[in-house]
Amino acid sequence: MKFLLIMNINPKVLESLTEEEQAAIGAGHGDFIKEISASGEMISTQALADPSASVTVRAVDGVPTATDGPYVEAKEFIGGYYLVDVDSKERAVELAKKIPDAGIPGLGIEVRQVMFEAGSEM
Repeated sequence: MKFLLIMNINPKVLESLTEEEQAAIGAGHGDFIKEISASGEMISTQALADPSASVTVRAVDGVPTATDGPYVEAKEFIGGYYLVDVDSKERAVELAKKIPDAGIPGLGIEVRQVMFEAGSEM
């Protein structure tokens, strides 16, 4: 079963952390990547740019139109994700709890099962 472990970030929360706390998050991600790579559960991971660099395409008067910035005003944004292949939803949740962001108030990990896939050579 494939799951997306979506890291929801709040820039204000991240900005409030000390340099040491931020470094610990980075080191924790490195350890997590090693663990799930060694177990064969990791497919991929990506970190996303700040939402202020986004472009949103949506219909305006029935015509797809591009505008700068994220689609909605929000305090939390998708900061990145891990795509994992595990035996169960429970295992996906167990892994999500190991992501450093999960232990920081104001941040969170959403666990969502992949229902369809195309375009990858697996």
